[in-house]
Parts: sequence; C-alpha cells; structure tokens
Amino acid sequence: MLSKGPAKKVTIFINEDTQHHLGALHDAVMTFLMHKGVSGATATRAYSGFGAHQLLHTPKIEVMSYSLPIRIEFVDTAEKVDEVLPTLYEMVTDGLIEVQDTTVVKLARKPTRPQPQLPHERVQGHAVLLRVFLGEADRWHGEPLYDAIIKKLRMMEISGATVYRGILGYGAKGHEHKRSFFHPTRDLPVMISIIDSAEKIAAAAEVIEEMLDDGLIVTSEVEMTRLVRSRTVTEVPDAAGSSR
Repeated sequence: MLSKGPAKKVTIFINEDTQHHLGALHDAVMTFLMHKGVSGATATRAYSGFGAHQLLHTPKIEVMSYSLPIRIEFVDTAEKVDEVLPTLYEMVTDGLIEVQDTTVVKLARKPTRPQPQLPHERVQGHAVLLRVFLGEADRWHGEPLYDAIIKKLRMMEISGATVYRGILGYGAKGHEHKRSFFHPTRDLPVMISIIDSAEKIAAAAEVIEEMLDDGLIVTSEVEMTRLVRSRTVTEVPDAAGSSR
C-alpha cells in the first residue's frame, strides 16, 4: 500500500488511436492498473505532439485529430511498479514508458463512509512548548511569515499550532507596536504556539530560525494532556521523549 516516503512514478506516452485487443490501449491500461490494485492513475489527452515517427498530431489537421497523444501517469511503491511493469511493457508496443524515483510527501484519503463517533481518549505525557514571537508585517517569499511558518509545520506533521495576534507590545528594539485610529494596520505582535515531542520541536525550531530575521523563539518543558476522538491514538511523547 502506498504511503509517505520513497515511491516510483510511471508515465506512459501512447497515441489515442492505438489499439489493444480490439479496444483502445489507454482504456486497457487503465483497466489493468485498477484491477492490479494500483493506488491511482490518471490519463490525460494532450493538445498536440509528435514522437519517434516524426508525425505531428494536432486537432488543427482533421486526419491527425484522432491520434492525439495520451499520457497515463501513476505513483505507487517500487514493489507494485515491479509487479505491473512487465505487462505494461508487453501492452505498449508503440509508445514510451518512463519510470522515475519520487517521494510522496502527503497522502490524504477521504473516508468512503461516515465514521462513527468514538468516546474521547485521554492521553498524557511530557512534551515541549515552542513559542515564536514575530511581527505581523514580517514576510517570507512574498507571504506573511506566520502563514509560511504554519505551512512548514503542517508539512513536518507537527501535531498542532496556534497563531495569536496581539493588540500591544514591544521588542528588543524598544519600538512600540499597537493598533490605533491613525495606524490601523501597524506591525502588530504575533505569537505562534506549538506543542509536540522534543524531537519534533527541535526540528521545527531549526526550520523557523532560518525563516526568522527579527524575533524570539522560546521553548519550555510541559506536561501535556490531550483529548482525542478518533479511530487511532495520536502519537504523544512518553517519559523518555520518544513517540508511542
């Protein structure tokens, strides 16, 4: 089953009018992949193209509009790709098959049916609280810095983060930041609060420090109690600081 981490991406280039056992080859390939349990595949019809035969396939020429390029692409584990590749090799007698190493960074599946509500589970353990103090006007590659930090934390699978917007404050430079009638959009203070295991917080702090030009990062050990309503127990750090 496909999961986060190393994977293989397979791309098949064929023509729309290529046949396989009295049917369209692209339909046969998609049916084969589905029956073999491939995680998912997509077939797209190109606007124009040419291949080894040096014939331009384009809708501008009616006789060539029935053989436009078809691109079939899927991502799965190396084991699954090794399983289906020999048959694909036999099926594609006129075309191109490309296999690339890739990395799955996110795999999200919507539940097929409503999930029953389960009682709350109470989990408790040692954790680390990370607080980041910055300004609302701080930017990172054209977007608000606090927004960019939250996106980074989600990609790192940090269990949760909260952004607080202050109404008054000052920092090391002694500049007062406040909202007033004359300065409604002044650089107000922002604090990001994160709680997770020591290892994840250390990794998050390192990433945030590279993004922060002017601000403050504070960490402290805390005792965490979390109420979870889900089918799986959320990972929490144990007394040794590791996840369970």
